[in-house]
Amino acid sequence: MILVLEKGFTQDQKNKIRSILFKEGCIVREMSESGQNIIGAVGKVSRDVDFFEQLPGVAKVISISTSFKLVSRQLHPEDTLVQVGDVAVGGERITIIAGPCAVESRDQALTIAREVRRYGAVLFRGGAFKPRTSPYSFQGLQEEGLKILAEVREVTGLGVVTEITSPAQADMMMKYVDVVQVGARNMQNFELLKCVGRIGKPVVLKRGLSSTIEEWLMSAEYILSEGNDNVILCERGIRTFEPYTRNTLDLSAIPVLKNLTHLPVIIDPSHATGIREKVSPMARAAIAAGADGLMIEVHHNPDEALSDGPQSLYPKQFGQLTRDIYVIAPVIGKQLDFDYLDKATAVEHLGKINGTGMQRAAFLGEMGTFSHKACTQYFGTKVAAVPTPSFKAIFEAVKKGEVDFGVVPLENSLTGSIHENYDLLLEYDLRIVGEITLRIIHHLIGHPGAGIDSISRVLSPPMAFQQCRQFLDRHSSWELIPVKDTAGAVKEISQAGNPDDAAIASKEVAEIYGMEVIEEGVETNPRNYTRFVVIGTDQLEKGPRRKSSFIFATGNQPGALYEVLKIYADNGINLVKLESRPIHGKPWEYMFYVDLEADAESKSFKPILDLLADKTDYFKVLGSY
Repeated sequence: MILVLEKGFTQDQKNKIRSILFKEGCIVREMSESGQNIIGAVGKVSRDVDFFEQLPGVAKVISISTSFKLVSRQLHPEDTLVQVGDVAVGGERITIIAGPCAVESRDQALTIAREVRRYGAVLFRGGAFKPRTSPYSFQGLQEEGLKILAEVREVTGLGVVTEITSPAQADMMMKYVDVVQVGARNMQNFELLKCVGRIGKPVVLKRGLSSTIEEWLMSAEYILSEGNDNVILCERGIRTFEPYTRNTLDLSAIPVLKNLTHLPVIIDPSHATGIREKVSPMARAAIAAGADGLMIEVHHNPDEALSDGPQSLYPKQFGQLTRDIYVIAPVIGKQLDFDYLDKATAVEHLGKINGTGMQRAAFLGEMGTFSHKACTQYFGTKVAAVPTPSFKAIFEAVKKGEVDFGVVPLENSLTGSIHENYDLLLEYDLRIVGEITLRIIHHLIGHPGAGIDSISRVLSPPMAFQQCRQFLDRHSSWELIPVKDTAGAVKEISQAGNPDDAAIASKEVAEIYGMEVIEEGVETNPRNYTRFVVIGTDQLEKGPRRKSSFIFATGNQPGALYEVLKIYADNGINLVKLESRPIHGKPWEYMFYVDLEADAESKSFKPILDLLADKTDYFKVLGSY
């Protein structure tokens, strides 16, 4: 059952409630969900619900109807993030786990690890203990394989995942690996489940060959009941009568699980299909269906692999797959971050240098805005997000050292550039240190029970109105009230309490303020993306640098711009953006903003910088990232 505490509860009241539940033999979990303080209790109790509802400090008691309790979304409505070092599995960043089926040698493991890391993997998989159908098949290198996995982590920075097949291996797992995997054949090995629950390391729990979703979740319940909440569910295909695939990948399990449980869900298309050319299509489909990540088998020489070579991707095939996922992920509101680990290392390094510990990043508006979402998708849990009232205030906060980073939008695919921020980049001596592209899905949000016919006023920023112009034109009688940010719009209508008011914002903001979505997807074009940049006082010393941004001005003479652009062309440099902006106080004179695919601050680029400086009247590097 779930005990929702009153807003004014005291610590003594909470301690008494916990004491009663412990005496009843319950497993007790405390959490905070949507501003409410909750105590979850699992176990048979001798007292009825009325007794608990009458306890001082208890607002209401909700019974959990499912047979699985701790893994239930009823008990824990918000998604669980499983932290593995710098990597958070779940949430809005896609997690890619990749590597060979089995660790065969040190050279093999390190070669594949370097390849998959280069192409976007953040965790490395490899079997050291291999349960095989035939006793004569390769059974793994065992502890020697675990030692190789530990070396992979040390050399590449990738956390390592491997399968545990017996409770007797628990001590070795604690010593060498980051995530333990319970394989399909062991999903209902209850003593093993209890063991991995007690050792406390994150667990990948694969679905059994012929198991129902409920049986799978009950296996996860065993692990959570031992005190380990860090469980990742992995769908790897179930056995059916179909002979054309190794197994049948049950992608319909993804939305079912997302409704039933708070645990993250990943997909293993390699074991599901058993055939190399079927892995990528199923991986792409899994992400589109809402999976939090993928577990992919990759081998640099699969024809010679000691285990599962026919289903292993070549490294370049894996690289093409991750590029596809990079494109698909924003459509469903997620990101595949190729620089996940480098970025985490760079932020941690910065924290050690300035001694501030947790870094802070400013974004525009209230919690729940698209700027807030861009901030959390870029930094994950490594940086604290700080609401800020205006774009200029973000630049000021970064300049003064009040925050370490700022996250600001630069351009939208429907409405074009955000000129204010381009001007601020010129005004302030700050650097672009990163970027992220976010799909913007607008919703019409109102009070619970409100209908579209009752709306008379709509609040949102002017940019949101522009992006939803076609929808708003169909309701010309509505009064459009401009505000600073989308979350602030929802907050304002929530506080005002007028059922005739609505706002245009994200679905997440509606949940924060207890509002409802009246109409989904009201943006004029579904291909509505905003590019955000991350600004700071200095470059991230250990961060990635694949792109650069400049500002320059040329003399007012024929061919001046051509001479600059010719330098890029002659040196084979790809420009991805060129835009002019008026120079303040100098009518009809312009600055040019350029984005290009190169590290402009590398030693090899210095001769090109010198040529550019020679052909321009003003030149400024905004950053390489």
